[in-house]
Amino acid sequence: MTRIIGLIPARMAASRFPGKPLFPICGRPMIEHVFERAKLFGRWDALAICTCDEEIRAFAESKGYPVIMTSDKHTRALDRVAEAATKCGIDVADNDIVLNVQGDEPMMHPDMIAATIKPMEELPEVRGTMLAMDIIDEEQYRNPDTVKLIHDLDGRVLYTSRAPVPYCKQFSSELGAQRIYGIFGFRWDFLKLFTALAPSPLEIKEACDSNRLYDYGYHQHIAPYPFRPSYSVDSPQDIKLVERAMEQDPLWGKY
Repeated sequence: MTRIIGLIPARMAASRFPGKPLFPICGRPMIEHVFERAKLFGRWDALAICTCDEEIRAFAESKGYPVIMTSDKHTRALDRVAEAATKCGIDVADNDIVLNVQGDEPMMHPDMIAATIKPMEELPEVRGTMLAMDIIDEEQYRNPDTVKLIHDLDGRVLYTSRAPVPYCKQFSSELGAQRIYGIFGFRWDFLKLFTALAPSPLEIKEACDSNRLYDYGYHQHIAPYPFRPSYSVDSPQDIKLVERAMEQDPLWGKY
């Protein structure tokens, strides 16, 4: 039976927002929101925070959350997740599913995790997925902190970019623009392949990890998800936006 391992990478030295994982949102550290919401997904064989920072380890242990210490040399979340998968207490098989649940998604819902896994369970040729959410407002479309994606008619991701793509002179919600939501699924052998590849030109230029796969001729598939008022935390300015939205979120108060 395929096992599902969830790993939440977090580090204090985020370039745009140092200390972000432990910054309070509605009175609770951001990483707490992420872990508690991820825990609501009922099919985990393992779920843990992975970090190189003692502050995050100490907080996780104070809450009773499993935590895996990783190297402090990683600059990409997927590299941290891949190391943590080898230390998660499970002998991960090549066909098992490893999910990278980004630590800056405090408004995540467990059905987003289910949506990320679904294409891999339904189509054996799908080895990796990313949650793709509709963009309905122009500010998010133009925002370089929002990573957009382009996919083909079969749902294979062709490119990810911080630029407003697909291009249009006048934005409309009918454009069909989509953003990456911070949940990525990999069969374990596909994640090992990713980490074995050297960083690629488009990955470096766009600061988008997934472009490494496309540069080398591999593909992830979209895991489509309809728009939901849900915001990532990329900079300190996002905190107030998230707190306002959190008050209206149906999961708030349930953990």
